[in-house]
This record gives sequence, structure tokens and C-alpha cells, in this order.
Amino acid sequence: MLCSVIILNWNGESMLRQFLPSVIKNTTGTDTEIVVADNGSTDNSLAVLKEFPTVRVLTFDRNYGFAEGYNRALKETEARYVVLLNSDVEVTEGWLESLLAFMEEHEDYAACQPKILSYKQKTHFEHAGAAGGYIDRYGYPYCRGRILNNTEEDKGQYDTVADVFWASGACMLVRRETYESCGGLDAAFFAHMEEIDLCWRMNCRGWRLACVPKSVVYHVGGGALDYSNPRKTYLNFRNNLLMLYKNLPPRRLPWVLLMRFLLDYTAMLQSLLTGKPGNAKAVIRAREYKAKRAENLRLATTLYPATMSRRSIIFDHYVFGL
Repeated sequence: MLCSVIILNWNGESMLRQFLPSVIKNTTGTDTEIVVADNGSTDNSLAVLKEFPTVRVLTFDRNYGFAEGYNRALKETEARYVVLLNSDVEVTEGWLESLLAFMEEHEDYAACQPKILSYKQKTHFEHAGAAGGYIDRYGYPYCRGRILNNTEEDKGQYDTVADVFWASGACMLVRRETYESCGGLDAAFFAHMEEIDLCWRMNCRGWRLACVPKSVVYHVGGGALDYSNPRKTYLNFRNNLLMLYKNLPPRRLPWVLLMRFLLDYTAMLQSLLTGKPGNAKAVIRAREYKAKRAENLRLATTLYPATMSRRSIIFDHYVFGL
């Protein structure tokens, strides 16, 4: 089989009803399957899925999170390419064909993503991926079309294929063989930034990644956890630090973590001053992390991928107003 489109679901019956029909309608080809992997849902998700007989359903005994959930789902498929697709994504006509055509023509690319626009404001880019992701010198992810919480209007300014540092887990097409050889998503992350960690490994092992804007999807975002939820704050800060500790070159690690200590505690104070004590506590808890560093450094063919920025988006945005 050429491609498996895998949607990971957890208590998302309303999302399945709303968005799965667009995936079925716009995903064509006899060599492609649509798979929904249910992460131990306790709502009516499985009953809803019976309404879509062309969809293959995998059922897990509990919620394994985004990372391990996808790892388990991939073991149940055999396609050359796999799409990780969030359940709150509306796809458009030709979305998959454009991604597959690019990957078939470019054997040095491990993964690619479409242009991701906001479902709630379709004229603008969506936070989680936009037109392709990058990372700054202090480990803060950003995108073409999104810096921190500010998203741009889509005026065609990113309608060219571009190499990126990371492709969004909201909609990522990846070579199965590369996914497996690079270790898949790290289950320790549970959810949030696990795809950036995987893409970092792919970059450092000689692979390229791209945004293919001819393919367009619309993403709701924040479907599982609201952006203000302390649990989400904890996972974002913890996983970002874990990712840095796993992947940064040895000589950069100490000073980057020192700078992040200062910046993260600044974020903690801001949460306190704005009446969000739960988020402030989550930032502190996030620093209790361990890592898997030795294997990443051993297998890397480069420690400084070309798509890794040498600038800081924090200083550029808040200090210099760029």
C-alpha cells in the first residue's frame, strides 16, 4: 500500500462527525487507506465510527497520548507513507496527492506538511504549523506565518515550497522507513512538541523536510487541551526542555539551558502577575525532566541543521519589535 492516513482519536466524537467526512471525500486512490486509531475513548466515538464503514478502526485499551498512540497505530499499517492527521482538521481537494507527488519526486526528504490555515479564521494561518516550522537559538519553535501567538493573514506570501526544520504533527506525511529508523515519536513526551523532536532527529541524520503549500488544510487547534490549561502549559515547557536536552550540541547545551532558565522563570512571573497561578506552577514543574541524549548525538551526521535559526524570536519580537 502507498499511504495510510492515520487519525488519532480520544473522546472526539464531535470532531469525527464534523471533519472525518471531508477526509473521506477528499482522500482518493485505491492504494490509500484511512485509519482511525482510538486512544481508549470513553465517549461515543466508536459508535460514531460505525457510520463510516470505509474507515479502518484500531482500538487501544487506554489513552497512550499522541506520541505512543501514533507509534502503536503505525505498527498496524504497512504503507510506504503515513500521514499523521489530527481529528480537528478539514482537508481540501487534492491535499494528499500534492504531498505524495512531492515525496515521490524528492527521495532525500523524510517528511512534508501542507499549508495549514485556521478553521476559525480561514484567511489566516493556524498556530500549529502554519507554512512550516523552524526553531530559534534558544529552542523556541516558530513558523512561516506565525511568530509566538501572532499569526499572519495568508496573502500568498508563502506559496512556494520551502525547506523547514519541522513539519506539523497536525498534518504530516512521513516516510514509514525513516520514521521507524529515527525511533518514531518519543512516548515520554505524551503530547506536544513530539513531532519537532522527531524532525530534529531526521534533520541531524541527513534528511530534509518541506512545506508543500499547494496542499491546503484547515485546523481548529487546541482540540484536546485549551491553550490556557495548566496541563498544556506544563507539557509545552517540559517537552521543550526535554527536546533541547536530547538534541542540542554539547557546547551549546549549558548556555542555552541557562538562558532558558531565565526566560522560563520570566514566563512564570508573568503568569503569576496575570492571575494564572496554575500556569506558573506548571512552568516550575516542567523543569523536572530527564533525557535520551547519547543515542541522538551518536547517530547524528550534523549537529547544526541549516534550517536551525541562529537568532532569538523572543528578543526579536519583544525587544527589537521585528
